[in-house]
Amino acid sequence: MSVTSETKWKELDKKIAVTGQISVDDIAGIAAAGYKSIICNRPDGEGGESQPVHTALENAAKAAGLQFAYMPVEVGQVSDDKCSAFHQLMQTLPGPVLAFCGSGNRAQALYTRDINTASANAAHTEDETSAAYCEPVDKRQAETAAACNWDNVFDVVVVGGGSAGLGVTASLLRRRSSLRIAVIEPSEKHYYQPAWTLVGGGAYAIDQTARNTADVMPHGAEWIKAAASEFAPEKNLVHLADGRSVGYRQLIICPGIRLAWEKIEGAQETLGKNGVTSNYLFDLAPYTWSLVQQLKGGKALFTQPPMPIKCAGAPQKAMYLSCDYWQRHGVLDKIDVEFDLAGAVLFGVPEFVPPLMEYVHKYHAGLVFNSNLVKVNGPEKIATFEIKNEAGEVTRVDKPFDMLHITPPQVAPDFLRNSALANAAGFCEVDPKTLQSTCFSNVFSLGDACSAPNSKTAAAVRKQVVIVAENMLAAKEGRELRAVYDGYGACPLTVENGKVVLAEFGYGGKLLPTFPLNPVIARKLYWWMKVNLFPWVYWDCLLKGREWLAGSTESK
Repeated sequence: MSVTSETKWKELDKKIAVTGQISVDDIAGIAAAGYKSIICNRPDGEGGESQPVHTALENAAKAAGLQFAYMPVEVGQVSDDKCSAFHQLMQTLPGPVLAFCGSGNRAQALYTRDINTASANAAHTEDETSAAYCEPVDKRQAETAAACNWDNVFDVVVVGGGSAGLGVTASLLRRRSSLRIAVIEPSEKHYYQPAWTLVGGGAYAIDQTARNTADVMPHGAEWIKAAASEFAPEKNLVHLADGRSVGYRQLIICPGIRLAWEKIEGAQETLGKNGVTSNYLFDLAPYTWSLVQQLKGGKALFTQPPMPIKCAGAPQKAMYLSCDYWQRHGVLDKIDVEFDLAGAVLFGVPEFVPPLMEYVHKYHAGLVFNSNLVKVNGPEKIATFEIKNEAGEVTRVDKPFDMLHITPPQVAPDFLRNSALANAAGFCEVDPKTLQSTCFSNVFSLGDACSAPNSKTAAAVRKQVVIVAENMLAAKEGRELRAVYDGYGACPLTVENGKVVLAEFGYGGKLLPTFPLNPVIARKLYWWMKVNLFPWVYWDCLLKGREWLAGSTESK
């Protein structure tokens, strides 16, 4: 709130008052009220373009005869050292003093908190509209508030700012704009990963797949730019890597899946050189395209590790687009193409195998099943595979290459794997229909990190967002969880530049086509959707809470 003739600041004692964000126009009124100094505790840029920089306020304050001090404190970082510094500042400035931040709560905590003791103000909300939540509702909530060094306990904490995290945050805020939601995400960039396969095939610009996280963060959400390090669900806390803790009433777990490059010996040392690439990395998808264009003959290897991986069709899509380019440029006959899969089938839904095999034959590609990449010697251009025969015996085979496209093994993040929320495989254990944790009723999960046995795709996330948003609010309000997830996922298989087989399916491989067309036929329409429509749906629908063709079914 701004200090104006219509709004009053909060007087703590004769020495100091606190308030929310002020403007340059408020300075004259502050001086007229008798204040001699102003302390700014809000970091520049925290409130976006509507927040004046502290230098503008300082210049206006000095012009009005006031002292001005800039002591920024980020949300959740009201530490003992900061409190000591604040009190030292109070001793040097003429009083009375007006201190401000986003709402006044940080400024108040800096002045009133007893140093070296837990802050009773930790349960205070940054937003006065959430005042109803200031008091703990039970003993565990009180313990959470005491342990949390944030300004308050959030209504919802979302761990992960990828497609799942931002999508479900936007969905919740569209349903209940009053919710105070924190998104824990360390990355300053947000990526549209489904297009990286197209980048590797020369059909999409890499810079169109990245935006600033700040620009796509849903309006009304609070971005905590830090990494989660540990869950304490019995205390309703998420611990951060920087030592802070965040309290919640409800928790959404969607940190994605980790690329486990360390499982392939030598891979990390040679990525991006020696003909070794991967469309699973933003920086390397353009290198894939460069290698495809340069290769005129030799051996091209494409790999797929054991499941689970995100976008299970992506490894073979890289092969199809590469082969299509080589065929169009008359060099495919000079290139020995091989697809090494750790699994025993080309695709998990049987109906789509025949049309895919037509393209495998068209491109004269060799398939090697039960073949898992375990080592890469980049300088020597040798890839080592462990190949299992029908008797279950494993042998190691070295294969030379001129181009090697690696799909890395993938695992759940360690901080999830090692928590009480994880199943034996390390993923957040949920009811596959409601996406609610089987252990903690106030915890939900979606995206690549949850245990539901669906295909890990952005299309699955679009459906899961609605399920989690509706069921989480139902749980919050004591209603039955009626939204049911059917396992929907989609994989637009780019079998050539200009055509896509749109595989849509749910639990058990049940076909769930959106359109009344034969789903196993490659179509130009689906290519257009992949290149033009789907990115728009992602940026302008999913991340903004617009749930076009993403509604849920309800249990009876």
